[in-house]
Amino acid sequence: MPVTSVLICDDSSLARKQLLRALPGGWNAEIEQVSDGREAIERIQQGGIELLFLDLTMEEMDGFQVLQALDAQEIRLPVIVISADIQDEAVRRVLDYGALAFLKKPVDAEQLHQLLASHRLIDPHTALAERSSDQPLPFREVFAEVVNVGMGRAAALLARVLGVYVQLPIPNVNMLEVGELQMALEDAARGEKLTAVCQGYIGSGIAGEALLIFHDSEVDDMARLMQLQRYQEMEMLLDLSSLLISACLSGIAEQIGVVFSQGHPQVLGQRASISELIHLNRQRWNKTLAVEISYSLEGHDIHFDLLLLFTEDSVGLLSRKLSYLMN
Repeated sequence: MPVTSVLICDDSSLARKQLLRALPGGWNAEIEQVSDGREAIERIQQGGIELLFLDLTMEEMDGFQVLQALDAQEIRLPVIVISADIQDEAVRRVLDYGALAFLKKPVDAEQLHQLLASHRLIDPHTALAERSSDQPLPFREVFAEVVNVGMGRAAALLARVLGVYVQLPIPNVNMLEVGELQMALEDAARGEKLTAVCQGYIGSGIAGEALLIFHDSEVDDMARLMQLQRYQEMEMLLDLSSLLISACLSGIAEQIGVVFSQGHPQVLGQRASISELIHLNRQRWNKTLAVEISYSLEGHDIHFDLLLLFTEDSVGLLSRKLSYLMN
């Protein structure tokens, strides 16, 4: 029998909106939404939910923890995970934890329809027509979810290269003056010496610089993980930076309909303080739309920060590119 009561759990308003639009328009089901894993568990415990759509990367209680909690409480209901974390290991884990299926963000309406029909969660003849969703969303929230998808693409590539599972954060999106950027970077540095690799990008008038920051203690750990000799460290950092930055920008570009051209990566400072890095680049980073992504490698004491620093002039162009998602 087709299900008639559905719960969507995702901390992104845009992701929930995109999923609502992708659900079959002819599906006569009551659909509820929550933005946190704990809320999802509480609502499911109350009874009546027949299908859960679940995100993985959430702050309070992530999707993996939700699946584990459902299993521990012996709550049996079909769960479809829809996530930007497309690492092979992430897919394996959610299926091992009992999820019915895994779909990548942004969800494809036709693929979703076929999945629901194949598991008899909807009538196969249910109309695919798009549902309406007229709630406008703010730029910062929309752009954070667009970045989230790009971040996931980059992590999947990195995981394959290094043979590890990459733990994904919630990306931070803020407009920052150069002084605020310096304070944010100093907080991330925790007083340590850093090595930073910078790579410029531009596409359809949208421009900026990507900055990949490595803590020096972790550069050595990364080199050991990749079984590299000391003299190969800089080459490794440049290659790793190019891979991560290209994958993340590509994931963003695909969603906003642009193609980014990228410059050659260059080392901004080697074993330098944040103050020195900021001093060298103060004019370029006067005011910026800053996106911060902090990656870490499971089972290793290694993390590094990817910053996407869009020029102030790019914000209006990005807003226009994202208007179809915001409205």
